[in-house]
Amino acid sequence: MAAKKDNAFDGIMAQLEARQFAPVYLLMGEEPYYIDQISDFIEQHVLSEEERDFNQSIVYGLDVSAVQVADMARRYPMMAEYQVIIVKEAQNIKQWDALETYFEKPMNQTILVICYKNGTIDGRKKIVSKARTAGIVFESKKMRDYELPAFVASYLKGKDVSIDNKSAQMVAEHIGADLSRLTSELDKVIISLPEDKREITPEIVEREIGVSKDYNGFELRNAIVDRNVFKANQIVKYFAGNPKTQKDSMYVLVPMLFNYFQNLMIAYYVPNNQNPNTLAEALGLKNAWGVKDYLAGMRNYSATKTMQIISKIRETDDKMKGIGNPNTDAGELIKELIFFILH
Repeated sequence: MAAKKDNAFDGIMAQLEARQFAPVYLLMGEEPYYIDQISDFIEQHVLSEEERDFNQSIVYGLDVSAVQVADMARRYPMMAEYQVIIVKEAQNIKQWDALETYFEKPMNQTILVICYKNGTIDGRKKIVSKARTAGIVFESKKMRDYELPAFVASYLKGKDVSIDNKSAQMVAEHIGADLSRLTSELDKVIISLPEDKREITPEIVEREIGVSKDYNGFELRNAIVDRNVFKANQIVKYFAGNPKTQKDSMYVLVPMLFNYFQNLMIAYYVPNNQNPNTLAEALGLKNAWGVKDYLAGMRNYSATKTMQIISKIRETDDKMKGIGNPNTDAGELIKELIFFILH
């Protein structure tokens, strides 16, 4: 059955699971995880094991031309409903003309998957518009740091495992935005869980992943929200004595703080901003529980100070990227930023 057009990852996966296939999948983007998820599912589930020998081909962009791929796609399957052709590392294909022509009249019995990683094809090019007309074009975007805890929770929910917000933040901060590594580490943690308690806690994260439950970027952020100078200084001191932990935390901390203070600035302009439900809706929070940090922030930081902090965070981010900063290392920049925020 042909797939309806849905260019979102969840929609594409739902269609594949329902065996609603498109003749063409052009998968591209900076984040390889989602490209691999889609192509691996097609590789493993469209054809039976017996059908794959004659009807499934996996080739690489360095080894084939667009002409060869188009010729393969025009063949008929042998004793199967479909043939599957997966082109990996398709960014190495130089000339796309033959595939553009193929996309104008694709074979309904062929499922052609083009995996173009580490970048995107200019959407104005014919190859993209023709692929979109023929089938599915999916762009796999790099996930932002502040989106990672929600990804962790969602991934685990799909495995029937729960995780609290602090633990999700700890995992996301420690591992970062490499989704393949992130999911691999989560899978290892899942294996360690007892069958009768499928729940990940800070203690489990500390034991299985090796990040301190008391001294991490999430706890530092909470100390800053509460304007707890003593606790913040304790964590900064711990970071200074643990360079790897400091390195893992600081690059997540800056966008985390920017997101918080940016929302705090918005909170000041929300009518009836002391009402948790009103504030949650205005800030796009899923529930009123997360509002407590913004209510605390409005008690601890004035609107003027908040605006100054946002400016300082931007300046720090630029300097950490080497803009206007000849020699100050990232650790010192973070210390300076935290001092500015708290005083």
